[in-house]
Formats: sequence, structure tokens, C-alpha cells
Amino acid sequence: MEICVIGTGNVGSVLAERFAEVGHSVTGVNTSTPPERAAAQAADADVVVLAVPYPAVREFGGELKAALRGKVVIDATNPLSPDFMSLTVGHETSGGEQVAAALPGARVVKAFNTVFAATLATPVLDGRRLLLPVAGDDPESRKVAVELGTQLGFDAIDVGPMTNARYLEPVCELLVQLGYGQGLGERIGLVLARGR
Repeated sequence: MEICVIGTGNVGSVLAERFAEVGHSVTGVNTSTPPERAAAQAADADVVVLAVPYPAVREFGGELKAALRGKVVIDATNPLSPDFMSLTVGHETSGGEQVAAALPGARVVKAFNTVFAATLATPVLDGRRLLLPVAGDDPESRKVAVELGTQLGFDAIDVGPMTNARYLEPVCELLVQLGYGQGLGERIGLVLARGR
């Protein structure tokens, strides 16, 4: 699969490396990439991953937005405050829903936003695969994101429509509060226990 990762920071760089490790062809673009080149790379991709700060999506130009129409776009952003210690949207909407609205025609799914960058490369902690929920309004796009998450070693599950991103984004903030506010560090994550 051809995957374009927009954002080359701590999340984007690890995701690009991991996708390449499992055999995908990966390109990366960042804020210094000329807009026409970023749009061309996105247009050539089967899947585009947004690994930029949440507010940056609103600044995407028309050329890039046009290139994303019809694409599976994995939104790994979270609407975090500048100090990371709270969310800037929630309850009646989510960052995922707002990203989807900002990218008309794109097949946006919310995924990879509930794990820290530090655990993207090690999706198994204490012998258990970390939970990777995937939300979005297009079932086929959710299926693509679940498959990619599974290939990377996560316990990736389809959690239904994009409105469920309202529950996923607070999961990230809970991890921030535990990891940084309570001092547990970045090597933490959630698992889904299944009874028999």
C-alpha cells in the first residue's frame, strides 16, 4: 500500500517507520514541504495519515484538500490545549468530526490517537497488545485502518461512527494526565479485556 504521512514529528516519524517495516511504501511531508508537492504525494497515496498538531488541519490549502478527496485519511490528531493538559473540544463534537468537516470528500477515520508516540514502536506492554480503537463513518475506511493497526501489532478494533471520536480523544487526555500529571511516564497504554 502507498501511505503518505503528513507530519514528521514524534508520531509521524514513528508511524512512517513502522508502516515501512511491515512492507508498505511510505512518503512523508511536513510544514516545510511545498504545498504542490504535499498535494501530489497525498494524491498518489492509497492512505494518508494526519500526524500534525490538530490546529494545523484548518490551515491545509485547497490543493491539499482536493488531493484528499476520496482518500482514506487516518486522523491521528487530538484537540489538546497548548499545555496538553486538557481538550479544546468535546461532548457535542470531536476533533475527528471537525477534521472530517474540514476535509470534504475525504474518508476520514480516527485512529492512532489513543497511544503515545513512545508506544507506537512497541505496541505490546506487559505481554498485552495495546488497544487501538478506530472510528469513522465509512466502514471500508475503518477496515483499512484496523488492518494497518493490526499489522503494527495493536489490538485494533472498529468502534463505529466518527461521533465515537468524542470518547476516543478523552482517552488520550486520560493517558496524558496519568503519564505526565501523575508521573507514570510514556510507557503506558490501555488494553481491552475480553471475558469468555
